[in-house]
Amino acid sequence: MRKRGFQKIKLNFAAVSLLVWAGSLIFFVPNFRYSPEDSSNYFRVRLNGEDVGAVGSVEDAEADLRRARRRIARTDDEMLFIDARLEVEGQNVFWGKTDWDSKIVNNMVQVLSRHEERTMERCYTVKMGEYTINMKSREDIIELLTAVLEKYDSKREYVVDLVPDTSREISVLTPEVLSTSEKEEKLEKAGNALPIAGIEAELSDLFDAVTPEVGKDFEDYELGIQTINFDENIEIVEAYMPANRITALDDAIADVTGDVATSTTYEVKSGDTISGIASSHGLSVDQLLEINPSLDTENALILPGDTMTVTVASPKLSVDYTMQEYSEEQYTAETIYKDNDSWYTTKKATVQKAVPGTRRIIADVKYQNDTEISREIIKEETLREAVPEIIERGTKSPPTFIWPVTSGYVSSGFGRRNRPNARASSYHKGNDIAVRVGTSVHASQGGTVTQAGWLGNYGNVVFIDHANGYQTRYAHLSKVLVHVGQSVNQGDVIAKSGNTGNSTGPHLHFEMRVNGQPTDALKYTGPGQY
Repeated sequence: MRKRGFQKIKLNFAAVSLLVWAGSLIFFVPNFRYSPEDSSNYFRVRLNGEDVGAVGSVEDAEADLRRARRRIARTDDEMLFIDARLEVEGQNVFWGKTDWDSKIVNNMVQVLSRHEERTMERCYTVKMGEYTINMKSREDIIELLTAVLEKYDSKREYVVDLVPDTSREISVLTPEVLSTSEKEEKLEKAGNALPIAGIEAELSDLFDAVTPEVGKDFEDYELGIQTINFDENIEIVEAYMPANRITALDDAIADVTGDVATSTTYEVKSGDTISGIASSHGLSVDQLLEINPSLDTENALILPGDTMTVTVASPKLSVDYTMQEYSEEQYTAETIYKDNDSWYTTKKATVQKAVPGTRRIIADVKYQNDTEISREIIKEETLREAVPEIIERGTKSPPTFIWPVTSGYVSSGFGRRNRPNARASSYHKGNDIAVRVGTSVHASQGGTVTQAGWLGNYGNVVFIDHANGYQTRYAHLSKVLVHVGQSVNQGDVIAKSGNTGNSTGPHLHFEMRVNGQPTDALKYTGPGQY
C-alpha cells in the first residue's frame, strides 16, 4: 500500500523458543498485538526522518497523520505548505508494544511544526535589472517606483502606472511613467463609451501630430522635467512567497533608493595623482591600490591616457530624464587663423586676444541619475558678442636643420672673404652671426655631443654629430652647457654665445660639415629662421 511517503515492510521471524515467554507477557502488557506469521503486525513510523512511535497498521499511521495535519492547519485563507514524508516499516512479531494514537499525533504535530514552511502569501516579484524584490501589493510597487522618481521629480509631476507587457506571452506587468496631464487624458479616453471614428478620427490624429512652427520666446518655454523613465527593464509577476520574504514598503524604498558600489574605468588626465584619484572617488589610497594590482605604491608612475579601476556609488534602479534648463553663460568665439606663407609652420603669433562673450540659452539636458549625459541648445540669445582670437601661423614646412639663434644677422658668410685679421683664414668654413654675448645657442638638429670645451682659435666650442654624416659646430662661445657623449634634441639650448678664441668681436661661428667637408649651412636652414 502506498499513499504519502513510502512504506517499508520487513519480515522478522522470532525463534520458536520465545513463544512461551511471549505468550506469558501478552496478557499483562497493554497495547500488545498478535497476528499470524504471514502478515506484518507491528509498524515503526517515521515522519520526515524522525521516529514518532509504533502502530499496528499502515492505515493507523496514515490516520494519525491526517489528525496531526488537521490540528496544525490554519483556519484563514492563507496557503500552508508542510513537508510531510511518512515512512512505515512493518515487522511480523509475536509480541510488541504500540503507542497510543494521541501520543503519535502529538509527536507528529511537533515534527510538522519544525518542518512547516512559512505562510505563503500572494505578492508580486519585481525584477529590476539584476535586482529582485518581493512586494505585498501593486499599490506598494507603485509607491516604491514613485519614491525612486521623486528624487528627481520632487513635485510629483509624473505618475507611475502598471500595465501589461504586450511583448511577453506570460502575464507580466511593467511600469508606465506618465505626466499628470497624460494620465488624466488616458483616463478620459478610457471613459469614452463611443470613440471617435471615420474621417473625424483621421483629422483628429492629423492635428495632434502636427505642431505649428511658431517662434517661441524665452518666457514661453516650460522649464523643468520634460521626460522621465527608468533605465533598467522592470518586470512584475504575481507570486506566492513566505511572509518573511516579502519586503515592507519602507524597507523596500530604503533599499532600492540606496547606493551600491560598482566598478568602472577611469582614464588618467594630466595632473592626476593616485591619491587625488582615490579621494575624488571616495576611496582610500590602499583601497585604490587593492583593486589595481598593477600599481605597486602610491608613487607608482601614471601617465595621461592610462586607465585604472575605480568604484562609484550608483543606485540599484537608475532614472533617465530630460530637463529643460535656462542659463546665462560665457562663451568663446571660434579662433581665426591667418596663414603666412613666408613663415615656417613652427612659427605662430597671436594677432588678437580672445574676449569671452555672454549669452542666455534654453537647453534640453539629458541626465542619468545625477550625471549629465548630453545637452542640446534649443534657443539662444547673445547678450554680448565674443571677440575671437586671431592667430597668424606659418605654412612653410620647416627645414631639416634650424637656425641656432633667434636674433642677430650674418656678418660674414660662407666661402671666400677678406681676412679679418692675420690669424684668420681667407676661406670661411662657416657663417658668423653677430649677436650679443650670452645669447642662447640652440642645437640645429638632434644628435650626440662629440666636442665640448676649448679648441684653439675656435675658443669654446660645441660639436654635434647628426645622422647621415652631418655635423654642426658652434664656436667662440662664452659658456658651454653640454658635455661630450650627451644626447640633445633639436632646439635644446647647448651654450651661450661669446667672443672667445680668434674673434674680432661678439658673434657665433656656426659651421656645418657633411662627411667631414664644410658646407654652407644656409642651404639647410635659411637665414634667421628658428
